[in-house]
Amino acid sequence: MAIKVTRRWAPLAVGVAALGLALTGCSGVGAGAGSGTTITFLVNNSDTAVAAAQELAKEFTAANPDIQVDVQTRPQGSDGDNTIKTKLATGDMADVFEYNSGSLFQQINPEQNLVAVTDQSYMSDVSDSFKPVVTANKQVYAVPFGGGNSGAVLYNKKVYAKLGLSVPKTWAEFISNSQKIKAAGIAPIIQTYKDTWTSQLFVLGDFANVAKAEPNFAADYTANKAKYASDPAAIKGFQHQEQAAKAGLFNKDFASATYQQGLDMLANGDGAQYPILTSALAGIKASNPDQINDIGMFPLPGDDASKNALTVWFPSGVYIPKSSKHVAEAEKFQAFIASKQGCDAQTKGSAPSGPYLVKDCTLPSSAPAAVQDMLPFFNDPSKNSPALEFLSPVKGPSLEQITVEVGTQQATAQKGASLYDEDVKKQAQQLNLPGWN
Repeated sequence: MAIKVTRRWAPLAVGVAALGLALTGCSGVGAGAGSGTTITFLVNNSDTAVAAAQELAKEFTAANPDIQVDVQTRPQGSDGDNTIKTKLATGDMADVFEYNSGSLFQQINPEQNLVAVTDQSYMSDVSDSFKPVVTANKQVYAVPFGGGNSGAVLYNKKVYAKLGLSVPKTWAEFISNSQKIKAAGIAPIIQTYKDTWTSQLFVLGDFANVAKAEPNFAADYTANKAKYASDPAAIKGFQHQEQAAKAGLFNKDFASATYQQGLDMLANGDGAQYPILTSALAGIKASNPDQINDIGMFPLPGDDASKNALTVWFPSGVYIPKSSKHVAEAEKFQAFIASKQGCDAQTKGSAPSGPYLVKDCTLPSSAPAAVQDMLPFFNDPSKNSPALEFLSPVKGPSLEQITVEVGTQQATAQKGASLYDEDVKKQAQQLNLPGWN
């Protein structure tokens, strides 16, 4: 039996950009077993992406033995962003590559660097909600890689059950739960600042709460009429991170812990709650498969339980650079990714983190418990909002460094929000957005 998502994400189709989970430095990690033409496929080096890419390569080559797919990897974070930009600028990009959709996609100069696939027949199988976040000047450039996911709190259900805790729907309830978890000798809130991108979720995952409080925030933010430092709803993500840090609610090694260590802590019950992207579920499935269904999910809570909503992210895109010498083969690979067979291959490679945005693709009944927790929020438009990066092209590159400063108490929430306002100003001016110059 398959899990159906009752909505095609149409209400989410509004804008541009995903959280910077890209990475750098490339190495081959697997390939298909065919002969003839070889195309290279560059993905970020997370367990999730690599496992899905390897299975896609394997099954595509099995169906197309004249085309071999060589999977290569790059690091995540800002280093990965720089690698992508450098490879495109030097003409050294792989034949097919995975990269963020949304605002970061807009920053890689798609019209100059990428092959438009707007008129390819396989694009009819791609959800209309995905296309706007990989579109520039009315041309579409990618198919989705993996499923949608969310910025939320993954939690250990066994810890919650042992301590008699209920899923919180307000920030006050979340802090109360965290204090009880701390009293039980368990790390209440996992933070992993060795991998700096993970520090951003208090801010980015809170956007559904901002959107509920101020429905016009994204438009005003894009027009330079709203600021994080002065907007009472937007600054709360920074304030929540500062409050949790001051209360000593993080794991003791939070400043040096890695993302993988955070996943292990959560799976083993050494830590109870981890604000993170739900794509982390695939990492837990890979490293702690027996614990995957011990993990649940709830949205980062705000002030009003009646408006408890989930911040959602669109998947990355799979793109073809104009420098590729094998565009026809790359398009054939894209078509495979944007098919039920492609979705099934990705599911086989790694646990799905959310619904696919491809026609006829469904989630298996064995999808992790936390994915089941997500579906009611995806299926009800009133219970979710796209992350800000999909509603606005404005996203500063230094947020992950700023939120590390706030989380380590090197900067106050007010200072962090002000620093981020300055950070986004540079990017908005580079994009020549009205109201910023």
